[in-house]
Amino acid sequence: MFELLLWPLMAGLVLTSIHAYFGLHVLARGVVFVDLSLAQVAALGLTTAILAGHSVQSEAGYWYALAFAVGGAVLFALARPYERVLQQEAVIGIVYAVSASLGVLALDRAPQGAEYIKQLLIGSILTVTPQEVGHLALLYGAIGLVHFFIRRPLVEVSFKLQLAAEQNRKTFLWDVVFYGSFALVVTSSVRIAGVLLVFSYLIVPAALAGLFTTGLGSRLALAWVIGGTLTAVGLYASWTWDLPTGPAIVTAFGAAMGLVALGFAARRLTWRKVGLSVCALSTLSGVLLVLFPKMDQPWLDALENLVPPAHTAFLEPSERYTRDAVLESIEQSRAELTRLRLLEQDVRWGRVEMEPERAERLRQYLAGRGEISAGDQLVLQHLRAKARERQRFGIGLPLLLLGGGGIFILRRRAVSRVSVIRRRQLLNRL
Repeated sequence: MFELLLWPLMAGLVLTSIHAYFGLHVLARGVVFVDLSLAQVAALGLTTAILAGHSVQSEAGYWYALAFAVGGAVLFALARPYERVLQQEAVIGIVYAVSASLGVLALDRAPQGAEYIKQLLIGSILTVTPQEVGHLALLYGAIGLVHFFIRRPLVEVSFKLQLAAEQNRKTFLWDVVFYGSFALVVTSSVRIAGVLLVFSYLIVPAALAGLFTTGLGSRLALAWVIGGTLTAVGLYASWTWDLPTGPAIVTAFGAAMGLVALGFAARRLTWRKVGLSVCALSTLSGVLLVLFPKMDQPWLDALENLVPPAHTAFLEPSERYTRDAVLESIEQSRAELTRLRLLEQDVRWGRVEMEPERAERLRQYLAGRGEISAGDQLVLQHLRAKARERQRFGIGLPLLLLGGGGIFILRRRAVSRVSVIRRRQLLNRL
């Protein structure tokens, strides 16, 4: 595992180092989707190169993408002085939509167009080579060094635009420098990581760091730590569950954002708000179960998995016998499928050698066994539908009454508390 994931991890660290820095500037400028837009423009350049007969990883493809991205960067720099008339975010959105549409139209005429679109979106960071990582490190190191020497005007234009204007800074020139170097970074990153992963590296670490610290240097350092850690988590998840590497890393970034958002939201909750939320969810769940028992009820599915009697108690003896037999069959099938899937995964990752014909037969057999187990799932769904008709009054109605009663009691207590406070205020005035 270490040998296979070492260079993808190094590539992720290199990408984090430069994109976290640019992410701080992008968030300060309020142009969150500029990276996504420039990446899509660069992808349009790659699409043009493909139609011209070049491959995605060719040098010609890179220069096509860079030329398009630099053109988009100049357009964004030209649009910034007119932000009061036409918001820059609107220009960015228009450029993204048009570039994406043109790319789809162009690749629709190209052989394997759908595969090219997929590659442009999710990239191929798993297959990155040491040479590519080294080239990226040198390029991004040079860009970072240039930005270090001109950091003062760039910081003023991004974080203190009004001060830069008062000091007669040539904001347009510095915007061109910023967006031009940014276009070079995005073009180089998209070839390896894809549009979605590049956007995640730009926004998520910088945004998360901004929630915990305010200083520019400390935010950058924390963003580097966050980006590197989430890259490792995504790669490990990709290896463990045999997932596409790029989407797995993007999902790790999204999960981190969700957990932090929940944490900050929990800090603002009071016991009364928690109680009202629980009662409201109870009421809503009860109403849906009573009125629409055949509708998907994920909360009830989770409850039945944790507490099986919540399901079996609503089945007749013959139905419970059928359920137990089907579950035993499914468990045996899952054990066999797990063994074969691990074997197929080892073949795919090169840990086990197998002839191509045997590997293809193994893949087809796995697909066939999946269809067979689907029949058992249909039996369980039929039994679950029968149980739902009985649970609507055994579980749904009590939830509805408890939730509604809880909301009534909490509201009454809140009204009483307000009345007491008003009476005290009135007595104090008297």
